[in-house]
Amino acid sequence: MLWLITGCTLIWAMVVVGGITRLTHSGLSMVKWNITGILPPLNQQEWQEKFAEYQQTPEYKQINSYFTVEDYKSIYWWEYIHRLIGRIIGMVFIIPFLYFLYRGWINRKLMMKLLVILALGGAQGVLGWYMVKSGLVDVPHVSHYFLAAHLLTAFTTFGYCFWVALDLIYTNTSKLEKPFRSLRKWTWVLLFFVFIQIMYGAFTSGLHAGKFDPTWPKMGNNWIAPEVTSMTPLWRNFLDGVAGVQFIHRCNAYVVVLLVFLIWFKSRKLQLLPTQSNGIKFLLSMVCVQFLLGVFTLVYSVPVVLGVLHQTGAFLLFASTIFVLHQWKVQKLIS
Repeated sequence: MLWLITGCTLIWAMVVVGGITRLTHSGLSMVKWNITGILPPLNQQEWQEKFAEYQQTPEYKQINSYFTVEDYKSIYWWEYIHRLIGRIIGMVFIIPFLYFLYRGWINRKLMMKLLVILALGGAQGVLGWYMVKSGLVDVPHVSHYFLAAHLLTAFTTFGYCFWVALDLIYTNTSKLEKPFRSLRKWTWVLLFFVFIQIMYGAFTSGLHAGKFDPTWPKMGNNWIAPEVTSMTPLWRNFLDGVAGVQFIHRCNAYVVVLLVFLIWFKSRKLQLLPTQSNGIKFLLSMVCVQFLLGVFTLVYSVPVVLGVLHQTGAFLLFASTIFVLHQWKVQKLIS
């Protein structure tokens, strides 16, 4: 169990550093990544070699042609740390997994779950590699679709790993009574909309849509900015349009908040276990904090600190939703 929780914590760290990497425009700083090499440049000559590689990229030629080696170092380190954490996650999962397998501590059911986690982790690495590679050819830009896929895979890997860890912690489960079935249904609905919100957060980041109309609650002087429907066909506004994507991200935030308050309200009349009650209280607090962070991030045009806090808030909101969803099947121990 501690092994999986450690993995979840490292995934959280990777998501946070990934957010910093994105906001500091550091994601395309490393042209090559040797599978066997783990050390960063250790002397001036090695830094010059890395910088020379970077100077051949579209990002340097089209955007950062004024960079010196010292400027390059400032963006290199975030991407290096991001990839290093990915490696550490791989070792933290694989080495104990092989040891536990050798000792015969993994049954068939748990084995299948762990293989799913490993597959998700592998997919996450491949997506990250392909995403960066796409920005090193011709256009120094990563598609917001790739960015969303990379982020959602990280959240999915965390969510499933966290769920498996919770299964090992809370083994006293049972069939749900009718009131709890209703709460579980609404929590599944909440998880869906949280997932959509995370996806549109990635779209917003990839399109730099957070800097469009940095006002709240209106979009500039309008509740719905004219630019929201400026593209044709109409549906493209909500996938590729800066204003349309931000509009969906705003509206979906209200849906998430309302769903959390609905779950809290419906649970008030039930006799809950302490873990269930505390889970809902944390979820309620987290959605309020995350909503406020979103407003401040928008109004201040996405400064790095607020942007990272907002992404961290999304992670904690997602984790608390998973926890509450899992708690509905936990029963009281019979003394």
